[in-house]
Amino acid sequence: MIRLAIAGIGAIGLRHLAAFAAMRDAEVVCLIDPECERARQAALRFGIVDVCTELDKALKRRDIDAVVLCTPTPLHAAQAAAVLRAGKHVLIEIPMADKLADADMLVRLQRETGLVAMVCHTRRFNHGHQWMHQRLRGGKAKLQHLVAQTWFLRRSNLNALGQQRNWADHLLWHHACHTVDLFHHQTGQPPLRVHAMQGPPHPKLGIAMDMSVQLASPRGVLCTLALSFNNDGPFGSAFRYLCDDGTWVAREDALVDGHDNAVDLSGMEESGNGIALQDREFIAAISERREAVTSVAQVMPAYLTLERLRESLARTH
Repeated sequence: MIRLAIAGIGAIGLRHLAAFAAMRDAEVVCLIDPECERARQAALRFGIVDVCTELDKALKRRDIDAVVLCTPTPLHAAQAAAVLRAGKHVLIEIPMADKLADADMLVRLQRETGLVAMVCHTRRFNHGHQWMHQRLRGGKAKLQHLVAQTWFLRRSNLNALGQQRNWADHLLWHHACHTVDLFHHQTGQPPLRVHAMQGPPHPKLGIAMDMSVQLASPRGVLCTLALSFNNDGPFGSAFRYLCDDGTWVAREDALVDGHDNAVDLSGMEESGNGIALQDREFIAAISERREAVTSVAQVMPAYLTLERLRESLARTH
């Protein structure tokens, strides 16, 4: 039984909590959130006894084997380092850091400690993207262009549950990170060329509200990514795979062809949504004493590309 603490009980923290609650070999024993009442409500719902407001307090407990960080992006690197130094495994919500130097620090620290340090690059676990990965790597299709859209409405600083945030999200280091890593994963190599542009910053939040990212693999596969916090409509991401033998569109765990016909994914090896499959991999890696899929080292190439995109933005703005 792997005993867990979850830090950050917002929209994504609740999804992780539900995933771990359904496992037989994992138990969430503590919830950590500075808003204690929010954590208490979640604890009551899932039958968890302990709630605290500080990560440092939980890290001193001997009955906690691992920590899941669903905290604000700017805290990820420092908190993940603290978890590893406390001798506990860590699952970090994407991104593991919002600076390349901090990501590199976590890779070094994981190697020193030998603990499992995994990042929630969830797209690799979504069934639609898994199906495409098998098709592309098996030579059944050849990718020409990945066109991705990531839409949110963030003109006020609210999370996916409509709750007020005390930190500002970032289109490049958070939301683009999903697609950059997915492009690496599906093409099997980092891009040869990268380019990015962004719109004007929000007058209060101080972040770019719109961004465009272009990538090209060494063999000429393109990725075009449009991101916006100005979308007044359904939020989320869609990924259009334009291949030589057809077109497919992936949204979370669903997949349709270019004519909106559903693709049968029932033959996939494991059932469950991407977050549940990802969280199972974390527990399995701990139990089997091995490196996790989407470990900090495995996803590091995506952060190197994000740094190149940051430099591109600096040159064009």
